[in-house]
Amino acid sequence: MNGIESIAAERKRQIEVKDFDASYDDCASRRQILKAARCYADHACMTDRIRELTAEKVPLGWPWDDEWWKPKDRRADLVRAGALIAAEIDRLDRATAQENQSN
Repeated sequence: MNGIESIAAERKRQIEVKDFDASYDDCASRRQILKAARCYADHACMTDRIRELTAEKVPLGWPWDDEWWKPKDRRADLVRAGALIAAEIDRLDRATAQENQSN
């Protein structure tokens, strides 16, 4: 799979396996989804040595419980970040649509 396909497959897994669907995402507050995406993207940017030293440490800014921090290899971290960004974009689109309907 290429990058876009991998991100789409991860987002599908998040929805179907983890039940992180639109209703779940819409309850996220304080930009939690975006903060999680940033943590995975930041982790992917680290050198191999730093990644090894920090893999078990939950990053500052991680928005959820510590057990949800599950870094893998650099590519997998980027795929997770991409899927989380897609989820946040969809959440923003739904919020804008709902706001426009209210007006």
